[in-house]
Amino acid sequence: MAHKPLHELTVEEFVDGITGGNRHLLSRAITLVESNRPDHEQKAHAILDRCLAAGRRSIRIGITGSPGAGKSTFIEAFGLELLRHGLRVAVLAIDPSSTRSGGSILGDKARMEHLSSKPEVFIRPTASSGYLGGTSPRTHETILLCEAAGYDVIIVETVGVGQSEIVVNSMVDFILLLMLPGSGDELQGIKRGIMEIADAVAITKADGERAGIAQVSKADFESALRLLPEKHPGWERKVLLTSSLESAGIADVWQNIREFIDNLQLNGQLEQMRREQLRLLLYTIVEDRLKRAFFSNPAVAAAKGPVEQQVLSGTLSPFSGAMQLLKLGSGLA
Repeated sequence: MAHKPLHELTVEEFVDGITGGNRHLLSRAITLVESNRPDHEQKAHAILDRCLAAGRRSIRIGITGSPGAGKSTFIEAFGLELLRHGLRVAVLAIDPSSTRSGGSILGDKARMEHLSSKPEVFIRPTASSGYLGGTSPRTHETILLCEAAGYDVIIVETVGVGQSEIVVNSMVDFILLLMLPGSGDELQGIKRGIMEIADAVAITKADGERAGIAQVSKADFESALRLLPEKHPGWERKVLLTSSLESAGIADVWQNIREFIDNLQLNGQLEQMRREQLRLLLYTIVEDRLKRAFFSNPAVAAAKGPVEQQVLSGTLSPFSGAMQLLKLGSGLA
């Protein structure tokens, strides 16, 4: 017996479902955003246009930290704190391991078992798609869809590889850097750029025997932040002690974020920041499409291998090789 084909949803049905809080349709729309199929991209962009027109706003938080800093444990405790305030939460975990994120959704849910069971929570990996820093324009587009779906707070968890934090900073309102007790000694090894974009630092696992070490780390980070230029004029970045195990300091982190957002809204910086983020997204997508169009050009595809071999063998300079490809692909050289 032949299977009846699935109903092909219209853009209107997608938008109505997303804005109505349908998590299944939100997931399907994100899958369209992540797809490279031209028909999927066209529909995804139509959905995004309509969703942006809805004008919904959320608080977007980037949470980063080196592997082992307890990001998932912290996010679960933090998410549960947000639920106690009656807020709906979306968690987007950057997945650097695949171009399609569906394969690791169970892993993310297993890491946040209590949070993922809540109906007010949406957890989804977002594929890095091979982008530098583990973040692609699709992550930003996914944020916009979650915002349209009515999630009050959207958390973007980065892989903590260095460059990803810089990229995520162009998509969120607040960057929280998580560090372990005793990591003050590692300050010299932390990239200056990451410290500069942090809006607050949370020392994790500041409990039990590590409580004393955590206090020393707190002082170290406070000193380091004072030496850096202001990220937002008039905003003093705090270092907070937290314990996900004991649920200590988690409410303080949320209070700090609320004060930050209120401060930015008061002086118009939040609106200005959002406009700048949309401008960056515009040109990031333009660059992405130009790159894809260039490498899909038949002449470039045919010449790419031979030119690369000449460069690797030393018979052609990388500059001359690039000029050859550009001439074939676009006449830009």
